[in-house]
Amino acid sequence: MLTAISPIDGRYADKTAALSEFFSEHALIRYRVFVEIQYFIALCQMDLPELSAFDDNKIDELNGIFEHFSIADSEYVKATERTTNHDVKAVEYFLKERFDGLEMGDLREFVHFGLTSQDINNTAIPLLFKHALERVYYPMLDDLIEQLEAMSLDWSHVPMLARTHGQPASPTLLGKEIGVFAARLKVQKQLLKAIPHKAKFGGATGNFNAHYAAYPDDNWQEFADNFVHEFLGLERSSPTTQIEHYDCLAAQCHGMSRINTILIDFCRDIWTYISIEYFRQKTIAGEIGSSAMPHKVNPIDFENAEGNLGIANAIYSHLAEKLPISRLQRDLTDSTVLRNLGVPVAHTVIAFQSIHKGISKLLLNEGKLFADLEDNWMVVAEGIQVILRREGYPKPYEALKELTRGRTGITQEILHEFINGLYVSPKVKEELKALTPHNYTGK
Repeated sequence: MLTAISPIDGRYADKTAALSEFFSEHALIRYRVFVEIQYFIALCQMDLPELSAFDDNKIDELNGIFEHFSIADSEYVKATERTTNHDVKAVEYFLKERFDGLEMGDLREFVHFGLTSQDINNTAIPLLFKHALERVYYPMLDDLIEQLEAMSLDWSHVPMLARTHGQPASPTLLGKEIGVFAARLKVQKQLLKAIPHKAKFGGATGNFNAHYAAYPDDNWQEFADNFVHEFLGLERSSPTTQIEHYDCLAAQCHGMSRINTILIDFCRDIWTYISIEYFRQKTIAGEIGSSAMPHKVNPIDFENAEGNLGIANAIYSHLAEKLPISRLQRDLTDSTVLRNLGVPVAHTVIAFQSIHKGISKLLLNEGKLFADLEDNWMVVAEGIQVILRREGYPKPYEALKELTRGRTGITQEILHEFINGLYVSPKVKEELKALTPHNYTGK
């Protein structure tokens, strides 16, 4: 959409379309309708005398209001909101009209019975967030982890010069280095999934004042625990103020931010490997890398991902820092901030897709990896000095330091000449000479 302010709904609209089912204004209204309907059905199962006339056969029709909730329905609710200036109250009025249409007008005042708007918002939002993670976020993250694991397996025997502090270091295996990222992501995904999706449900200030005033003999705390868990699939926070604590949501934002940070680390490493020609990239007919330099094939997918992950993390950070703070029993700052919950998820999803695309274009340049190893024979100095330590050779570290530190041009011949001059057995010399930058990779 060329008139969109945010690239989420403009340039990247096709990449984020799946999230509109959960984070759009229409989605939020739809989830509010769902919670209100489920709450009414739960009330009808309490044996309240005023609800004894409810016909259980109407349950399917009530659920149908949510299941068939349309954009036109959302527009109708929004039209009401322009009069009420209250979004949840507009949903309540919408449902009361639908009750009239279902010949349930005598029960309409039990819609939103005893509730405050946050009982609906603080259940609808964690529920839509939970569904977005389960149906969009986790499947995409799992696909990315599987892609990294496949890369790790494919390149598990490819030796590569490691770089610590940007300098040549003990060789490693390319597959193992990719596997590090897959392992980190799996751990953080497990931690993220362990955080419960919490919801507030307890009346105007969390104490069910109105419910107990109307029905003092019923256990409304038990009712709420059961309703939130059994009807919505969430966990109820208790005790609360008027709003959810958001502590668990903050933890989820931090968890998703950590996953993004790992992926930023990955993107920067792959970018660097491309820059030193360990990877080349497939060219696509018609694509242009630079408006001025025809030869360029830029690592734009990893750069795009890094940028979007950074924006996502900035917003995740604000959500995590702001949401758990509310003046006294409630202020309204959480409401406007929560409306942006889908924004960092969208930027994250864009990044996931960019990383996937970037990986699919990578071409391993084994010749360059081999040449770098061959040019850095000094990296086996670590192995030589440790074997000499095992043999009780005097000051082996110092001997190798004098030979190699800060020097370039250390070749196989220079190292073997050094080994030939050592006072060790021929068997040990043979063992030392067997070390090469190509096989000194550990396991």
